[in-house]
Order: sequence, then structure tokens, then C-alpha cells
Amino acid sequence: MDFKLLNREIQNFINKNIGENVAKLALQKNPFPEIEWISILNQIEAKTKSKTKLPNWFITKNIIFPSKISVEQTSSEKTADYKSGIISGDSIIDLTGGFGVDDYYFAKKIKKVVHCEINPELSNIVKHNFEQLNVKNISCYSGDSLDILAELKTKWDWIYIDPSRRNDAKGKVFMLQDCLPNVYENIDLYFEFSDSILIKTAPLLDISAGLSELKNVNAIHIIAIENEVKELLWELQKDYSGKINIKTVNILKDKLDFFEFFLNENLEIATYSFPQKYLYEPNSAIMKSGGFDEVGSFYNLNKLHKHSHLYTNSTLIPFPGRIFEIEKSIPYHKIEMKNYLEGTKSNVTVRNFPETVESIRKKWKIKEGGNQYCFFTTDENDNKIVLICKKIE
Repeated sequence: MDFKLLNREIQNFINKNIGENVAKLALQKNPFPEIEWISILNQIEAKTKSKTKLPNWFITKNIIFPSKISVEQTSSEKTADYKSGIISGDSIIDLTGGFGVDDYYFAKKIKKVVHCEINPELSNIVKHNFEQLNVKNISCYSGDSLDILAELKTKWDWIYIDPSRRNDAKGKVFMLQDCLPNVYENIDLYFEFSDSILIKTAPLLDISAGLSELKNVNAIHIIAIENEVKELLWELQKDYSGKINIKTVNILKDKLDFFEFFLNENLEIATYSFPQKYLYEPNSAIMKSGGFDEVGSFYNLNKLHKHSHLYTNSTLIPFPGRIFEIEKSIPYHKIEMKNYLEGTKSNVTVRNFPETVESIRKKWKIKEGGNQYCFFTTDENDNKIVLICKKIE
């Protein structure tokens, strides 16, 4: 990375053009011929991307950003803050340091943090940025993380790993053994250096697939931001063989929605009913967890159908997801659709239904938007129904 980017005039230019169309800027003449124009444009694009995702990096002077893709792939500050609440002790080594966002938050909880990064240029950028962020307790090492572990010869309170998919794994089912570093192969070696390991994976990884490759899993954290699952966290403890705690969190602007349960522990049979007064749709973190019977049982709700994952009751309760009041329930028949929905403006959702949102909109000329919400689903008797609702929260 060219540290000439820290020139005051260049930094002012970058800040002035935050949010601008980089493709249009690229057509302009480079006002700073001493440095590559593409490098400046990359800073503008990456810093623009960081505004909401990495606010501390965005507001701090003289931060150098890697590529926009690196910013897109890094943890957000919100998820990094959540991770810092999982770990404890005095030391942690991050074997896949990247842009260092997780380590910044680990350093608020842990005395000694080591950032390992195989890319020497990125390692230098991160070291520089930590200095600008006034972080004193993170040491940056460049090189292969296994070599660094062997070199430091330390027993760590925690090891943190964020493996990335190998390029030759595209198109395959996502498995940890398709990633670098290969956690699946190296797990026993990692446990020689720490009794506690935290692994971050993309939400694409199926939970059952992850459990087939990992051992000693104590807990799985499913993190969503504004109802979009961002990452899975796998908490491993050496020699652990007990129940696996599934923890879901949806990070919203003004609150955190939590729900947790133990995997395969709930032996209660789900209860079912026809639609009542209220409809409940679990947030995306719960949906990813597969805890469909567990959430219904915990909140004393009835399911509409085994595979619909929509819940109902007659008394309004707080719930980790969207809540609606059902104004009308109609069978999915031509006459009812013409009478109530054809040509209207509605937000359409399908759950356990044979048609897509797009085909339904086209077929019945339903425009997108408005305050009306329609759920196309299946009831407990396998009848196709439409629930016309208004959103409560």
C-alpha cells in the first residue's frame, strides 16, 4: 500500500468525494499524478462502504482502507462487538486477522491480542490503522498462522479463526474443509495451543454440515443485523461433549432480539391451529437455527403447518420477529383472489406455498408496497390460504 495516500490534500479529496460515483470519477483526470488514480478511487469506494459498517474507522483520520471487497468481507463493528462478549481471559490469537475489526473489539476485553495475517501489505495497513485508532495491546504478525503459533510457543486463552473459501471450491457445497486455513484438518493442533476456539463462518454453511466436521462444539451463535443473517460463530471447548447451545441474535437499531435453545433437546410436540387473531414470523436468525418447534413452544404459540414456520395466537405477545394482526383469512381460490387482492397494492410473502412471489404478483396484478401484508401459505389441513394482515411491529 502506498502511504502517500496519507498526504493531507489526498485525504481531503477522498473525504470530499465520499458517496460519489466512482465510475464517473474514474473518467476525470487524476489531480495527484504522483500516485495511481485507481488507488485513490479504491480508497473512496472502500471508505464509502465503511460509513455504516465501520463507523470508528470512517471517522478516524489517516485510516488506510484495503479494497472494497475486503471491507465487504470483514466483520461489521456490530458483530465484532457481539463476539467480544463471548471471549474472556487475558490472551487471544486471531489466526486470520484480515482488516482487524474483530481484534479491535477483542482488545477492549483482552489484555494481549495477536493479529496474524498472511498478506504482508494488509498486515502493514492494519498495524498502521491500530496506531491511528490508539489501540496499544494488539501485536501484528505477517505470515502463515501455523508458523506463528509454533514460533510464539504460547498457551492462549482463546484462538479465533475466520476461514475463507478457497477459489477452487466455487460451486461446491460449502464445507469447512474447502476453506483456508483448514480447520477440519488442524483442529487437534489448535487445541494444543488453546482450550477455547471461536470460529466464524458465513451463513451459507449448513449447521448440520458444520457439526459433521467440528468436534467439541459447546455453542453456535447465529448473528443477524436488521433481519439479515451475517455470520455463524462456533464456540469449541477442548474435550467438551455435552449439549449444544444454539443462540440467535437479531441486532436491530434500538434493541437486540435473543432466542436460544439446546439442540435436539425439545421433545415437546408442536401444537397447530387455524389462523387466529395474530400472526408471528420468526426473525432470520431463528429461521437459520431450525428451532421451529422450540420457538413455538417457548412462546406458547400454535403453528399453522409443520412446514410453514408461521405461528398464531389470540393474544398479542412480544416476539423475536415480525408481528401482524390478521384482518382476513381466505382460501386461495380464484373468486376470493378477485374479490380481495387482484389489482391491489400489497407486500407479499410466501411460506410453504407452491408459487413464487413473482408469479403471484404477475398472476393477480398485485403491486408492490403499501401497508397491507399478504402471506400465501398452507394450513394444518394442507389447504392453500392467504392471510391478509396489517403489521404491528
